[in-house]
Amino acid sequence: MASREEHSTAIVTGGGSERGIGRATARRLARDGWSVGIVDMDGEAARRVAAELGDEFGVQAVGEQADVSSEGDVDRAVAAIEDALPPVEALVNAAGISSPVPFLETDLTLWERVLRINATGTFLVTKRVMPGFVDRGYGRVVSIGSTAAQNGGGTYSKSAYAAAKGAIESFSRAVALEMAPRGVTVNVVAPATIDTDIMGGRITDDRKPTFLAQLPVGRIGTTDEVAALIEFLIGSDAGYITGATYNINGGIRIG
Repeated sequence: MASREEHSTAIVTGGGSERGIGRATARRLARDGWSVGIVDMDGEAARRVAAELGDEFGVQAVGEQADVSSEGDVDRAVAAIEDALPPVEALVNAAGISSPVPFLETDLTLWERVLRINATGTFLVTKRVMPGFVDRGYGRVVSIGSTAAQNGGGTYSKSAYAAAKGAIESFSRAVALEMAPRGVTVNVVAPATIDTDIMGGRITDDRKPTFLAQLPVGRIGTTDEVAALIEFLIGSDAGYITGATYNINGGIRIG
């Protein structure tokens, strides 16, 4: 009998970034039989990744351009994915931006941009897919948080980013509580130092010692390690887990 994944679609926002968690997650899901909808601000990148997934893994994949902070963009992109692919049963909110700007230098424009893309984007995409989850009595949502929300700042980003990721955690717990009776789980994965472009570009040899000094495991995490955790949480074996935040941080925060 076919597994649930083989006739289900996962939407991954931020999946067009070449070295991002979203893209690593999309690849892992496609490898294991999911149909995948890629949503990214860069529509060309989203379509290219979708084509690569289809060619490499033989799955259905669609790429759509959208600014996740725009309700109209989100509705259009999700509608196109729903029309083209099997039922959407999982959402990975991986789209986001960082902000290394110190608090005293953060103006309202930057604050609102960081909150809007990270937190409002998570709200809008989750709100758009949720009615379908409720109708089918099954759904999985995993959003990318950050250790920054727990530590008051990250190894790179500062107050605006920490606030946005904190909002994602609180939002996810509230939605998890409301949606649990409807067969929908909502969880957060909170990475620390992962070598992605959201860290201000590559963590080159000259930048690496600063990051490694804060990591008890003595190395930087990989996008595929984060993707593996996300894949578990959107799978059928994780139905008893909801409202949780999973730290994947190399020991930078214990507990």
